[in-house]
Amino acid sequence: MKTVGLHTFGCKLNFSETSTLIEKFKSKGYKKTSIYNNPSQIIINTCSVTENADKKCSDLVKKIRRKSPKSKITVIGCFAQLKPNKIIQLEGVDKVIGSENKFNIDSYFNEEKIIYSPIQESRIFHSSFSTEDRTRAFLKVQDGCNYGCAFCTIPLARGKSRSAEINQIIKNIYKIIDKGIKEVVLSGINIGDFGIINNRRKHSLIQLLEEINRQIKNIRIRISSIEPNLLNDDIIELISKSKTFVKHFHIPLQSGSNKILNDMSRRYTKELYYERVTKIKTLMPDACIGGDVIVGFPGENENEFNKTLEFLKKIDMSYLHVFPYSERPNTRALNKKDIIPIEIRNERSKILRMLSEKKKRFFYNLNLKTTREVIFENKKIDNYMYGFTDNYIKTKIKFDENLIGKNKNVYLNKIDSDCIVQGKIL
Repeated sequence: MKTVGLHTFGCKLNFSETSTLIEKFKSKGYKKTSIYNNPSQIIINTCSVTENADKKCSDLVKKIRRKSPKSKITVIGCFAQLKPNKIIQLEGVDKVIGSENKFNIDSYFNEEKIIYSPIQESRIFHSSFSTEDRTRAFLKVQDGCNYGCAFCTIPLARGKSRSAEINQIIKNIYKIIDKGIKEVVLSGINIGDFGIINNRRKHSLIQLLEEINRQIKNIRIRISSIEPNLLNDDIIELISKSKTFVKHFHIPLQSGSNKILNDMSRRYTKELYYERVTKIKTLMPDACIGGDVIVGFPGENENEFNKTLEFLKKIDMSYLHVFPYSERPNTRALNKKDIIPIEIRNERSKILRMLSEKKKRFFYNLNLKTTREVIFENKKIDNYMYGFTDNYIKTKIKFDENLIGKNKNVYLNKIDSDCIVQGKIL
């Protein structure tokens, strides 16, 4: 039997797209298997947000060649779009397919080694959602970005902002529900910019959320990440009253210094960010709020970093995703002076990650001795199973196979040393 193995790096969007590719290969008679089981075809769906993401792809190719020497390796995704000629030089890579062609299944079987075309003018939206996980599905509703932040390669890799039609999104949610999945994560590159179709604005994010809230019941809907300048009061208020949307917001910050935000070409100030967080916490005191932070951007001297640190100490957030700045080719940040040494970037990352752990533990403590709904996942570690509450608290109980994918009311009892809450089913 023909077999295919797939590996995904990066964001939730990549996972949804990989799932779509799995179904396309199955329609061609392929069976999914491990990438280390000598499948006929191996697809690596790449990310290129950081230099480390590129290195991970290169290292994986080497490992595959040792363990699955008979397989044909195809590299797709953002790294493939940005560096096709570099990737095809990696020993063991048979084919590179850019973003515009990765959903064309016939591309994987022809003789061309590089199938690549510029994506900047693309208006095509490829619908996709993941169903590999029995508890959660990532549903792509938007792709691309029109912003152009100074540090970011995503517009170069994914093209302009474009979206699915609202009625197609609703249909896909119903398909996911029919598979017994209990949570849908709405995913996009810049989801707040939802609604551009054929290069013209047709919808808005609030219109999509209102329609989902009206039609979809008995399932959790989570929004993956939304820019603070696009997270308006209407969206916050809808979520605060909804029984469908969960009380969890991921809002990229990147810096608590207005100077650095301006240098990054971000479209908001720290004051606006603080206003959004305050609005959420006023309406939803138990809401979980996370955000991304980049440290060591050019020009971020000690004073500017301390502004970020002090801002994060005072703001009511629940966790942080911290990234040291990474130089990326063809970005405007490469032209900036006052480069921060890598060792300082790493030191600052450690400081903010320690702060993130404190914030997470504080948020978890606030929720102890309460009861929240948890959906348990198909993962067993040391005889425990894990799941997340509606407001994104990681919870564990003794493993019970019958609880996989089930919604259960769980009493949040105590926090373990690994900062996971031990729960008790009521």
